[in-house]
Amino acid sequence: MLGRQWDWIAIVKPPQVKRLPDILSQQDLVDVLRATQQMRFRAYFLVTYSLGLRLSEALSLEVGDIDADAGRVHVRNGKGGKDRLVPLPQTTLNAMRRFWCMHRNPRLLFPNPSDDIARTTRPMDRGGVQTAFKAALADVGIVRQLSIHNLRHSYATHLLEAGVDLREIQAALGHVSPLTTARYTQLTAATGANTRVGLERMMTTLSRLWKERPA
Repeated sequence: MLGRQWDWIAIVKPPQVKRLPDILSQQDLVDVLRATQQMRFRAYFLVTYSLGLRLSEALSLEVGDIDADAGRVHVRNGKGGKDRLVPLPQTTLNAMRRFWCMHRNPRLLFPNPSDDIARTTRPMDRGGVQTAFKAALADVGIVRQLSIHNLRHSYATHLLEAGVDLREIQAALGHVSPLTTARYTQLTAATGANTRVGLERMMTTLSRLWKERPA
């Protein structure tokens, strides 16, 4: 409309780089939990992993969000302001109960110990749980650059390996697009093994056809 030339350099957006996340094996996770001395951090790591939560989602968990009878947890105000329901394993419920009995805060599952822990309305510090996680990783000799969010990646990958449907995992993680969840198929040992078997079968067929071709 103004008769000006388009500034194409400013308009064209470079493609985003998509990197695969690192995951912990189940043995890695057990080692990390064993190396974590403080009960509040050990409980937090287990809850975050076994419910597939983001860092802030786990910190914000309230006692009223836990439905023991239905075996599920109400995750509130997740990414994009959305709520979701996630399955609650019995092992995790038992750990939650043991930890809650140590502080008995009427509202928060992970209250801030810097305050009056039984009455505070502030959850544990974000930086504190990240620092504790990195310390546990160092103690067990894991040198990869991992964060709390890698527990969520591990959860999704392990569920796939256990045969859980991809759509169920998408719902548990709160992903809007199935493509976001589908990337975890590249991380599973089962998927990798199937790919290798399929590739060998494909190349065997190709080799046979190559040899059968008349000279």
